[in-house]
Amino acid sequence: MKVVTNNIRFATIIGLFISFSLMEINHLSAQTVWLDQLDLSAATQGYGVPKKNKSVDGKVMTIKGKTFERGFGTHAESSLLILLDGKATSFTAQVGIDDEIAGHEPASEFVIYGDGKKLWSSGIMRLGDAAIPCSVPLVGIKKLELVVTDGGNGNYYDHADWADAKFETTGVDTFITYNPVASEPYILTPPPPAWPRINGASVFGARPGSPFQFLVPVTGDRPITFSATGLPPGLKIDSKTGIITGKLSKTGTFVVALTAKNAKGKAEKKLRIVCGDRIALTPPMGWNSWNCFAQEVSADKVKRAADAMVKSGLINHGWTYINIDDFWENNRDSKDQSLRGEFRDEAGNIIPNSRFVDMKSLANYVHDLGLKIGLYSSPGPWTCGGCVGSYGHEKQDAESYAKWGFDYLKYDWCSYGNVIDGLPNNDPYKVSSLSYNGGSELNTAIKPFKVMGEYLRQQPRDIIFSVCQYGMSDVWKWGDSVNGNCWRTTNDITDTWTSVKNIALDQDKSAPYAKPGNWNDPDMLVVGTVGWGNSHPSKLKPDEQYLHISLWSLFSAPLLIGCDMEKLDDFTLNLLTNDEVIAVNQDPLGKQASCMHTIGDLRIYVKELEDGSRAIGFCNFGLEIVNLAYKDFEKIGLNGMYQVRDLWRQKDIENIDTKTGQLALKIPAHGVLLYKFTSVK
Repeated sequence: MKVVTNNIRFATIIGLFISFSLMEINHLSAQTVWLDQLDLSAATQGYGVPKKNKSVDGKVMTIKGKTFERGFGTHAESSLLILLDGKATSFTAQVGIDDEIAGHEPASEFVIYGDGKKLWSSGIMRLGDAAIPCSVPLVGIKKLELVVTDGGNGNYYDHADWADAKFETTGVDTFITYNPVASEPYILTPPPPAWPRINGASVFGARPGSPFQFLVPVTGDRPITFSATGLPPGLKIDSKTGIITGKLSKTGTFVVALTAKNAKGKAEKKLRIVCGDRIALTPPMGWNSWNCFAQEVSADKVKRAADAMVKSGLINHGWTYINIDDFWENNRDSKDQSLRGEFRDEAGNIIPNSRFVDMKSLANYVHDLGLKIGLYSSPGPWTCGGCVGSYGHEKQDAESYAKWGFDYLKYDWCSYGNVIDGLPNNDPYKVSSLSYNGGSELNTAIKPFKVMGEYLRQQPRDIIFSVCQYGMSDVWKWGDSVNGNCWRTTNDITDTWTSVKNIALDQDKSAPYAKPGNWNDPDMLVVGTVGWGNSHPSKLKPDEQYLHISLWSLFSAPLLIGCDMEKLDDFTLNLLTNDEVIAVNQDPLGKQASCMHTIGDLRIYVKELEDGSRAIGFCNFGLEIVNLAYKDFEKIGLNGMYQVRDLWRQKDIENIDTKTGQLALKIPAHGVLLYKFTSVK
């Protein structure tokens, strides 16, 4: 009995020892990893840079008066990807809008994804909301994404805090953050040849009696001699500059043979001039001051942008317009004295601010370069930036624009929401946007643009009318009825992947309404050095920029560069000077691409072209490389033998029988393959 008892006691002691040892091992292996211990630089966000233990503005994180010492300060739209590899058991945090943006109206939603599935969301949060506790089990999760979206009102002032954020782990003391989208820029477009090549649109619209100006865009070694045969009466071409000027007195379609010669060779191209009721027969191409300079714009900066358009060679690829956005007018309450002054003279004519003293001289300067010039206003009493708008002075303003020699007007909704129903004194200082769905409300939405559109048509020059009201009331259905040539379909763009992606995915509904003279506008291009007065390189990765330009070309969208034209780098020039990509945008048929096939994160956009070919964008919206042998050609409208050409590389790929063959696709994360399919008999 003693032996048995002793054995039992021994076994009990050994068992207790093993239990205590396992408990100690588990205690040692379970660790807390704070989010601020990780490399947060991999995060993408809509403004500023990721901050550790501070708000995005570098202050102590404070949510409804409560301060937090640790966490991640960011700004919508924001994304941080973390490799957990199944070694985290939970994530906890306190989330909310930082108090530092008091006086504004931000709204954001915090969302957590695990292995591509939504695990948790905060719902819409606003300034003044108490921090919401977040607790998410993560057992087995390999990849985690922390996301902050805008709350549906744009990402303005969306300063977001992941406070007291930490992981409970199983035996690891850190995690890797990453961004699967490549960061290194690479150039695909080959340089243009030394011999002449005529680029740009092959059709141009003008109205009878309007001043006519068209620059033949040509690459190749200078000097180049220009000529044109078949020009209608009233027009002439400058043999040294390639600028066609004059006036057309008769309606009709005139096919002109253009020729450009230099020491290396000769180029020829047909240009169809259509004199009639419609202008902007292809989407406008040019530059706009807002995404670069915002409220800091001046006549000098506009002139320098125009000079850079010429010096960089962009003018030789069809880029035409130099557009001044907000802040050329006097402002109601700016502390900057250069923006203060009388809004209008005694007769009611608008007075530019002291940065823009002589608008006619500025327009002449731009025209003399072979370019055109645009302007900005609002149908309300104030612009978005608080400068004087056109409310009650629409006729005078239209006449002033024409007298000065402007060719383009962006007309921005802004404060008009406060003068609806004849209430001009209803807080005119507040920028407002309202949505209308039909009936009298639809008529109210249409009215201010119809008023200005009619006055612009009465002017003795062609002025492109850009209706800017963010897609409210399905503007694509009625924009033509107010003499609009293009109209915004979404809210403002930012240089973030989320912004570009969301805008792109929202374009199919308006696609059927695009046609020559009527263009859906998904907002300006966010490539190059942008910043809205806070200069920085675009936050879009290189592949995201290729996708951005490809889609805007497929969408037949107005192409308006938003970057600092004096800081164009080789990569940005590559994006903006591929004539085969631009030709997709400028195709005379004027059809907008739509998505015809979706495979996971791959969306395939197809655009019919005038010559019967198809431009097709294989667009990867996901975070993994797409490797695919594609053969479902009937789903994208192809049937027969086609020559396939890579437009970015300007290189033929192969001939393919779409009935029996397949096309090898390798598309980077957030990237694109832009191909042209031409029927081969």
